[in-house]
Amino acid sequence: MQNKRKIGADYEKIAGEYLKQQGYEILQYNFYSSAGEVDIVAMHEGYLVFVEVKYRSDERAGHPLEAVSLSKQRSISKSATYYLKKHQLYDVSVRFDVVVILGGEIQLLQNAFDYRR
Repeated sequence: MQNKRKIGADYEKIAGEYLKQQGYEILQYNFYSSAGEVDIVAMHEGYLVFVEVKYRSDERAGHPLEAVSLSKQRSISKSATYYLKKHQLYDVSVRFDVVVILGGEIQLLQNAFDYRR
């Protein structure tokens, strides 16, 4: 049986391919900071987009979107701030998107949440 990290990486690649089909340019997978991880960093229509990918085979453990909690949003926001500083991006529009994969169905939620402190 595959471990959760491997399964997650596989679905992040699937999400990345889906995003490419939607016109996103993938800049990086798995950006890490001391605050946490951002699954995908991409450009889309003039926005630097930080994307969280959530997969569930079914809804027994709840809908995947429920896993993007306020604390997870804060972690992603802090990691995004670090990314911007690290790459000296001071005048760029930022957006937070979520890709939900439930079974075989993919859903993209653009601007899924605002920056969280």
